[in-house]
Amino acid sequence: MPAGPDDFILHHYDASPFSQKVRAFLGLKQAAWMSVVTPNILPKPDLTPLTGGYRRAPVLQIGADVYIDSQLALAEIERRLPSPKAVIGPVFPVNLWSDRLMFQATVAIIFGRLGDRVDPAFMADREKLSGRPFDPAAMAAVSGPMRGQWRGHAGFLEQALASTGYPYLAGESPSLIDIAAHMNFWWLGGAFPDLLDHLTAGLEHVRAWRARVGEIGQGTREEITGQEALAVAGAAEPAAALAHDPHDVSGFSVGDAVIVSADDYGRDPIAGTLVSADANRVTIGRDTPDLGRLHLHFPRVGYAVTGA
Repeated sequence: MPAGPDDFILHHYDASPFSQKVRAFLGLKQAAWMSVVTPNILPKPDLTPLTGGYRRAPVLQIGADVYIDSQLALAEIERRLPSPKAVIGPVFPVNLWSDRLMFQATVAIIFGRLGDRVDPAFMADREKLSGRPFDPAAMAAVSGPMRGQWRGHAGFLEQALASTGYPYLAGESPSLIDIAAHMNFWWLGGAFPDLLDHLTAGLEHVRAWRARVGEIGQGTREEITGQEALAVAGAAEPAAALAHDPHDVSGFSVGDAVIVSADDYGRDPIAGTLVSADANRVTIGRDTPDLGRLHLHFPRVGYAVTGA
């Protein structure tokens, strides 16, 4: 059926570990969602018109509201679908640990093992994205120590599960903290299941937990085209923004021209006017000739806000 202004539209690609977190969270919520498969390298003609140039996956679209980064996509899904409650305890610090510390170890292990089988076009794209060389040979050289570090990260979870006796990290039922922590296990296991078995040998709580989280599923997925998603945005108006925090420390006021960019890689500057900001998110407005008014929402942690 056609996508509507209240539907979750996920711009993603199937091999993306960050996209997998969002898909699994939609599964935890037993949600229906629309899938737009975006290329894993530029150009992305059906994504960047929505995002003002941001090109990383995933991006969550709901009508004319665009949620940048898996961190904020997860938070917005929880806000709109509060039952079952899934944001419990220090979810987002764990999510950041998985996204950065454990992810970097996983990158070195996977691409170091792939070696010269990595697509040159993919390497060139990621070099432009990160601003530094993408060197599988260098990754292979450090993959030994990184395997030790990766097992150490898995050991954190083994200790947490063993100490509580719970089947999941926050209790008897799965929550977002499980999905966030599971991302790197899903990615490594999909690429090299034998290596994942090797790195988790003896971590019996982790092995049982990983199997349980892997059974959550992805909800009800329906494919649509990027052009259909753009049409939804063009026909919709942004939802009422969350209130601006009067104690916000950025020094900007509602209506100011600002630029938002990631602080790690893919630092494409996204320009707009400030709609609202609080401790968790920044929302900017963009008026586009083809799609009309869009609101772009960014996480506060991991993104910088500067004057235009």
